[in-house]
Amino acid sequence: VCLCLSVCVCVCARCLSRSMASKTPVGFIGLGNMGSPMAKNLLKNGYPIIATDLFPESCKELQDIGAQVVDSPGEVAERADRIITMLPSTPNVLEVYTGPNGILKKVKKGTLLIDSSTIDPAVSKEMAVAAEKMGAVFMDAPVTGGVGAASLAKLSFMVGGVEEEYQAAQELLTCMGANVVYCGQVGTGQAAKICNNMLLAIGMIGTAETMNLGIRLGLDPKLLTKILNMSSGRCWSSDTYNPVPGVMEGVPSANNYQGGFGTTLMAKDLGLAQNTATNTKTPIPLGSLAHQIFRVMCSRGYANKDFSSVFQFLREEEGQ
Repeated sequence: VCLCLSVCVCVCARCLSRSMASKTPVGFIGLGNMGSPMAKNLLKNGYPIIATDLFPESCKELQDIGAQVVDSPGEVAERADRIITMLPSTPNVLEVYTGPNGILKKVKKGTLLIDSSTIDPAVSKEMAVAAEKMGAVFMDAPVTGGVGAASLAKLSFMVGGVEEEYQAAQELLTCMGANVVYCGQVGTGQAAKICNNMLLAIGMIGTAETMNLGIRLGLDPKLLTKILNMSSGRCWSSDTYNPVPGVMEGVPSANNYQGGFGTTLMAKDLGLAQNTATNTKTPIPLGSLAHQIFRVMCSRGYANKDFSSVFQFLREEEGQ
């Protein structure tokens, strides 16, 4: 009986500990297409959110469901000792962390900083050094899965940082994702994400080209998609995120390529891949070509459309 009582007391203590921990505020900076649903999932899991965004209107929806909104990243750092950032690019990360009203101006010792942006791995390493000087811990944890996975808390996180801090980061990340993978030291999460997105871009272009060719040959796009998805050509771009309007519901191609992962962001990620490939003398002929295609798309009016609009771009290029 005593043993049972002891076990019950231990279990209850752990439950209480988790309950108390869940009441510790989490800072969230960057409430765009990805950041907003990620922050919402933290709220759903009982974490009070202290949020900010460069565009105040982005905060309203989160504020309406209980988040506290402040004016700057520095204010977030004053009020929370666990902070997640989800930002568009390297300059945004530098501004949010090291700018005049940045996190590192007000960060408390012992604060855990988790950056889920996709940026240059070298910059992640710089941020980790800067954070360490302030007594804080920085980890890179970029994501994959897209807006749909963000809404459903099914993202995949690739985490780089001090291994001893991984469990603390995992506690938060599992509220927003189905897969959390430790990759190694700071910067390795970014490296994994850049490699993934380069393959994603190449795969999407290949799917768009294939679908376009099949349509020109008289095949019904839904039939062709069915065949691809039961054959060796199957990939995420064909079976989950098809770029052809009318083939699949609930994806950007069904909504005039609105929402999702913007072409300009894909071009940015491919630029990161190109830079790292140059620095490491790694040949990436298809990655380089994909980079050029998405850069051209950005200059042709596709910058704010989902990257799967490469199908529409190819159709227009051929004069259809």
